[in-house]
Amino acid sequence: MKKTHARLRRIPSPEDHLFEQIARGLETKGYVCLPAALPEKIADGLVDHLAQLDSLKFHEASTGRGKDQTLNQFVRRDRIHWIDESDPASRQWLAWAQRLQAYLNRRLFLGLFSFESHFSHYQSGDFYRKHFDAFKGESNRILSLVAYLNRGWEPDQGGELIIYSPEDGTELVKVTPMFATLVLFLSEEFSHEVLSTSRNRYSVAGWFRLNGSIKDNIDPPA
Repeated sequence: MKKTHARLRRIPSPEDHLFEQIARGLETKGYVCLPAALPEKIADGLVDHLAQLDSLKFHEASTGRGKDQTLNQFVRRDRIHWIDESDPASRQWLAWAQRLQAYLNRRLFLGLFSFESHFSHYQSGDFYRKHFDAFKGESNRILSLVAYLNRGWEPDQGGELIIYSPEDGTELVKVTPMFATLVLFLSEEFSHEVLSTSRNRYSVAGWFRLNGSIKDNIDPPA
């Protein structure tokens, strides 16, 4: 009987292995960087979708949230386009993020409720100064996710993501924005910045959030 039960156990998939790598990194360090980890089909689909997007659909990124949003080119100069389910590549990306959310909730009990995501485009000379994605008690963003969509990135082209230590502010890791590289970190814990780039730099940035709905005040808003 024991042998029969053993045969019925599900063999972990490549996706399971990836999600477990992410969970272990978050559990032990609070962040994880995995080169060439985003499944190729998803990464290729996002790149193809980017190529079809009208540049006019991108707009200057702001800082802050809600009524406190402002445009400040001394802080950040990237342009963004929010992702929805209007095309197959976006649906595939959002479905992958939903499966990751479910895995991390089971594995780490994070209570992640929703996911929001946008394309980011940094043109030559663009940057994003050191910042937090969320401040404790002021946002319900819990976990930040970045996936890079740049083929053939050279070391001298800049655009690296730097994640800083919560303890002393020293540099923990510098991430080259190579194609299909994944980075995840706890939004409230780690300050980070994007160094100036010398070529077009594309990525997808996303945030897993808690449920902040109160009575008739729905969060996130529709």
